[in-house]
Amino acid sequence: MYDSMLGAVEMGLLYAFMALGVYITFRILDFPDLTVDGSFTTGGAIAAVMITNCYAPWLATLAAIAGGMLAGMCTGLLHTKGKINGLLSGILMMIALYSINLRIFGGKPNWSLMGDTTLFSSINPLLVLPFVVLFVKILMDLFLRTDLGLALRATGDNARMIRSLGVNTDNTTILGVSLSNGMVALSGALITQYSTFADSSMGIGMIVIGLASVIIGEAIFGAGNVFRATLAVVLGSIVYRIVVALALYVPWLRPSDLKLITAIIVIFALVFPSIQRFLKQKNLARKRSVELAEQALSSKRGGTIDA
Repeated sequence: MYDSMLGAVEMGLLYAFMALGVYITFRILDFPDLTVDGSFTTGGAIAAVMITNCYAPWLATLAAIAGGMLAGMCTGLLHTKGKINGLLSGILMMIALYSINLRIFGGKPNWSLMGDTTLFSSINPLLVLPFVVLFVKILMDLFLRTDLGLALRATGDNARMIRSLGVNTDNTTILGVSLSNGMVALSGALITQYSTFADSSMGIGMIVIGLASVIIGEAIFGAGNVFRATLAVVLGSIVYRIVVALALYVPWLRPSDLKLITAIIVIFALVFPSIQRFLKQKNLARKRSVELAEQALSSKRGGTIDA
């Protein structure tokens, strides 16, 4: 079980890049982007094919990021220039990427990296990944504090207001969706190199996993500011993988139930804050009623004494 928990932490760190990408669209831009399911596979496919064709792993990883950003840019263009609904834009791009990814795979449904040199061939992921994730997180925090980053955040908060200040919200939306899918593709490329295997269906359900990481992180660790929010997303990704690993130890659950476990975790994470607010309001109402009763009692006593 100890090895299983270590593996869960490693996977959580690898998926943290994808969770940070989903955070950009889901929380910052308020954009329902389903391109994630396709761009995750795109990153893995590009990295796998390039590595087996003797390209350096770091170069293959950069190419995967570029591929993901290109996919995100297409989604952003469909939404902003094509005037297509954001949700539908993501769905259309996700469908298109399924065929594109098969093209990248050369028509094969999967691709093996067994025997090829990857970024994790000579290093322990658990010793390196925390620093890499922290570095990317800090870069993202710094970017979101720049003028362009603030414009990106304002686009999600109040697009009409930021347009009145002369900011082109179409460009910021395209940029945000591109950055998001670049992060997602990075996660796909790293997981492919970690597992030495890529599959055309490896991206199915990634948007749910990303949302689970964001929601769980915010529910447990809070999201007061950008630094705290991105840290919560990273920790939420790790917590999610640990919860999934523990759930698979339940006797009546099978590995094939992973998607069901994910759905249950997301439902719980969404409902939990509402339950917290309800209990808090109930406690406040109870305290208020007690205070009013005490005030009424004290007033009655005072009136009796005056009489």
